[in-house]
Amino acid sequence: MIERKATVASRVGLHARPAAIFAEAAGEIPVEITIALAGEPIEEAMDASSILSLMSLGASHGDVVVLRADGEGAADALDSLVRILETDHDA
Repeated sequence: MIERKATVASRVGLHARPAAIFAEAAGEIPVEITIALAGEPIEEAMDASSILSLMSLGASHGDVVVLRADGEGAADALDSLVRILETDHDA
């Protein structure tokens, strides 16, 4: 299992537009990706391609989240998703 941490850069956190952008990108990746707030148990991780899961995560600006994936291309996929999270989509 590959893991990456990212700091949520959008001023409104992972809600509405930033969540939609992230969920769409995660849904286009052919590996299962999960997301959780840093420090949460792995069992609490949610489907990163689900906008409802992302919004219920409650990640605010500056929060650190953990992305996890397994399979071919997982490292590159997570790197691209980290870039999305670390971009302020509300600017």
